[in-house]
Amino acid sequence: MLLSLRYSSYPDHLKACNLTTLHYRQVRGDVIEVYKILSGKYDSVIAPTLIMSDTHKTRGNDLRLQKFHLKYDMRKFYLTNRVVDQWNSLPNWVVTANNTNIFF
Repeated sequence: MLLSLRYSSYPDHLKACNLTTLHYRQVRGDVIEVYKILSGKYDSVIAPTLIMSDTHKTRGNDLRLQKFHLKYDMRKFYLTNRVVDQWNSLPNWVVTANNTNIFF
């Protein structure tokens, strides 16, 4: 922690350190991990199973994930459930990119 920012607020800390919010960094990291899983950069035995959606709607990308509605909170915060909405909202040119530098 910087001593000059001791009594300043969280947004002031972010501006001074040139950082984004923790929530944005978590979502960005999750989306990059899903991209790596779907593009085959991880071993398929070790990587979590992501189920592709079989509906072909006119909006969204070609690699839409299926979202499961859970009765209990046991799996609610797993990567395979918390990233589905963000991934499905990405445009097709981002999802089919050749590298992860597209996720700015």
